[in-house]
Amino acid sequence: MKKLLLFLSLFWLLTACQNPAVEQTKGNLEVKAAQQKTQLNVGTLYGTQIYVSTDHGIDGFDYEMAERFAEYLGLELNMQPYTNIHELYQALHDGDIDLIAAGMADTAYRREQFRLGPPLYYVNQLLVYKQGNKRPTDISDLNEHVTVIADSSFVETLANLHKLYPELVWEQYSDKDSEELLAMIARGEIKYTIADSTTFEINRRYMPELRAGPIIREDQAIVWLLPPKDSDELMSELLNFWHEQKLAGTLAHLNEKYFAHVKRFDYVDTRAFLRAIDHRLPKYRQYFEEFADQLDWRKLAATAYQESHWKPNARSPTGVRGLMMLTLPTAKQMGVSNRLDPKESIRGGAKYLNGILKRLPDSIPENQRMWFALASYNVGYGHVEDARKLADSMGLNPSAWRDIKRVLPLLQKRAYYKQTRHGYARGGEAVQYVDNIRRYYDTLAWVDQQTQELEQELVSDNQQISEQETDNRLSETLPQ
Repeated sequence: MKKLLLFLSLFWLLTACQNPAVEQTKGNLEVKAAQQKTQLNVGTLYGTQIYVSTDHGIDGFDYEMAERFAEYLGLELNMQPYTNIHELYQALHDGDIDLIAAGMADTAYRREQFRLGPPLYYVNQLLVYKQGNKRPTDISDLNEHVTVIADSSFVETLANLHKLYPELVWEQYSDKDSEELLAMIARGEIKYTIADSTTFEINRRYMPELRAGPIIREDQAIVWLLPPKDSDELMSELLNFWHEQKLAGTLAHLNEKYFAHVKRFDYVDTRAFLRAIDHRLPKYRQYFEEFADQLDWRKLAATAYQESHWKPNARSPTGVRGLMMLTLPTAKQMGVSNRLDPKESIRGGAKYLNGILKRLPDSIPENQRMWFALASYNVGYGHVEDARKLADSMGLNPSAWRDIKRVLPLLQKRAYYKQTRHGYARGGEAVQYVDNIRRYYDTLAWVDQQTQELEQELVSDNQQISEQETDNRLSETLPQ
């Protein structure tokens, strides 16, 4: 009996291997294995807070979250920027991408057409105009049409407002993005546009003539878009990922990184900084680049501007002097004999700042170490360590800048500073100091990138022009 069963089993295996149906099934399994997903394909749009190429690689809120999501899924991220929203929609419809991560707002239309992920952050929709023009009090006060991006959430907002204000007229562009429309406002080429509050706050650092009119829509969630069908598993993974990242503080960290420091705005200061980039920075840029060492030279330059506004003879009532505003003991420690010499001052300040960076604990993430170092440069390394210990005792993360910037101001209150080793410190000023430098750095990096892109464009066009002509072309390109 056992021999019979063995014979039948062998016979079945032999015939099965010659059976076309079995061969087909085997082939299908092999094809399926070969087609096993290895990439997370994400569609996006260019934008400072969404997806942007920098000297140090790709940056942006949506990019960082997509990178983390791909890692969570064990896949390689393939993030593809598209030229407009309609192309993004079509790519998702055709299955070319798995989801859209592009700073998209939660709207009624999108709820009908797609599946929406959980909220990443919230924005207000603002009417934007140029300084010098009359500020509209509401939609009924507009004297010209509004220009917006085609297929954007702003179109849906305007369509709803049109029911209340039949005279409302708008124009749509499919070949421009929000930042381009804001630049057109700054140059006076169009009268009104609508922008998310985050986009507006980021861009007014480069275009200080932008002004916010009335809020058109409040607290709109920014979400990712998934296909309406066959996306149950991906949505389930996204919800689990979102919950995990929210508990880990990732969403709070990215909100602080991209949006918190841009909320403060000073028109006069911003204009003065842009002028200083043109007229003062060229005198000292070579020294910032030469002595930056591990630093981005633009962060070193932004620090110097916060300290002295790039004035080599600057002096404070407390006795700090020079372009980097060094104390006498610090200057001596760094080997600086003349604090008023710009080259020596920059060399000493860079050496001191790099030294602080090396002293910081390894637990502080690389992308936040500079903010800890700058706070130490301003208020003292010991006080920052006090703040870290205080944060830890309060159940906060001592290695997260978003938590330390909450704790530093407490060093001005007796109930808290009496618990510390180094006592009282003007911690609130240190937080503002760091935020200012971050804004200066962002502006300087943007202007530097615009300059590089223009120079590359001129080289590619084989145009041989003088440095003065380059400056003239740049002044025409950048918002005034």
